[in-house]
Amino acid sequence: MSSHHIHDETVPVLDFGSQTAQLICRRVRDAGVHSILVAPTITADELKAMNPKGIILSGGPSSVDDDGAPTMDPEIFELGIPILGICYGMQLSCKLLGATVTKADHREFGRAMLSINQTNSGAFTSIPESTQVWMSHGDQISDLGNAQLEAIASTETCPNAAVRSTNPDHNFVGVQFHPEVTHTLHGPDIFRNFLYEICHCSGLWKMADFAEEAAKQIREQVGDKRVICGLSGGVDSSVVAALIHKAIGDQLTCVFVDNGLLRKKERDLVEHTFKDHFNIDLRVVDASKEFLDDLAGVEDPQKKRKLIGHRFIEVFKEAAHDIEDADFLAQGTLYPDVIESGHGHSGNSANIKLHHNVGGLPEELGFDLLEPVRELFKDEVRALGTVLGVPDAIVWRHPFPGPGLAVRVLGDITEDKLDIVRNADEILLEEIVAAGLYRKTSQVFAVLLPIQSVGVMGDGRTYERVIALRAVETQDFMTADWARIPFDVLARISTRIINEVRGVNRVVYDISSKPPATIEWE
Repeated sequence: MSSHHIHDETVPVLDFGSQTAQLICRRVRDAGVHSILVAPTITADELKAMNPKGIILSGGPSSVDDDGAPTMDPEIFELGIPILGICYGMQLSCKLLGATVTKADHREFGRAMLSINQTNSGAFTSIPESTQVWMSHGDQISDLGNAQLEAIASTETCPNAAVRSTNPDHNFVGVQFHPEVTHTLHGPDIFRNFLYEICHCSGLWKMADFAEEAAKQIREQVGDKRVICGLSGGVDSSVVAALIHKAIGDQLTCVFVDNGLLRKKERDLVEHTFKDHFNIDLRVVDASKEFLDDLAGVEDPQKKRKLIGHRFIEVFKEAAHDIEDADFLAQGTLYPDVIESGHGHSGNSANIKLHHNVGGLPEELGFDLLEPVRELFKDEVRALGTVLGVPDAIVWRHPFPGPGLAVRVLGDITEDKLDIVRNADEILLEEIVAAGLYRKTSQVFAVLLPIQSVGVMGDGRTYERVIALRAVETQDFMTADWARIPFDVLARISTRIINEVRGVNRVVYDISSKPPATIEWE
């Protein structure tokens, strides 16, 4: 590993409320430089203390002249650190530097053709003179005045679509469009140019280096104590377990709770991966009877979730009690969780949103929390898993809800119903994988509906159950669109489920997006 620290190069992003601020962070990291979101109220001194290689100002929904519109410390421009302003970030910078921002004659939204008038300079190095970008703004810089700024690109309706400072003390470039979205064809090149041509970064953010450094930090934090990790079989907890095991080996004990609500062969996959492949101390607790007894006759989805959560804590507590010298509880908290809980901007780790599986466990059991991937986005966790040798079957797994199949059997839960949904789900996933669609979809599952329908099998009428299939595509699970699975694949799935799963005579496909529907049915 290089002697450089992977956090020696950081590019903070001042978040002015843009929906794509996280995406800016992602693009910078994709280019090999560490990036975090910070609040726009950060002072020049606080930024300087971070020793950043560059600073990016995000877009935002406000208009720079609105009352209460977010602003920034103008001293930031005097630091001499390269600054890239995007949309609102550009307008605010230009205003603070003395240019005039006004409502545009034409609100630009969508694709536009950008004409670059200085191709071989800084941000636009090696980018064609005419290229497609994505616009979303109502204001624009109408007059550069004597702000020591010059236009370096324009569109038909926006003469100052990109500007840069001519003041030798200010290292500023601004773009009115959004280079972070995929519709801006050379967006990644603009970020790379900013990071490497202007900020002179060397690209230290690599997953192999992150794995080494994170392991070192875990060893320092844990010392000779033990760590408990609640394994769910999902990507996050699995990668966390592999990372901690790399760091401290036998000082890690994993606990996997079989709640009787798992997918088919799920327990086998977890046992095989962690006991045989990684040689980890894995305790499997079979509490399926207790969970199913709790749920007998319960139909209300919220009540189901509560009962499962309470029982999980009881079972986990008991398992943890048998592990001596365990001072730490490991969790797969990710960077979006940190941001969502309101602590992404300040870097403050208190009150972080806890993983649904372990509720308030750390406080209840007196554990210290270990969150080794709290800096990473989901795709980075997958990359880390690959570096650590976690099998693809787990690294690329779709998410699975904490309450398991309890929220995929609508209405009350019985063993028979769980078997039906398990078998249908297995067929669905087999066919999705066989069609090469598993990595193209974000989540795919079967749901057992609480209704029966008339059918015909052989010469007789049947009155049997209905399975609904759900497949979605999404970037962040906040919004999702139903997946356009080819009809021939759906036909194969339907035929197989009706032929192979006893008690099902009808299969339907859910074509609702989120919003207004949620991804899960309960």
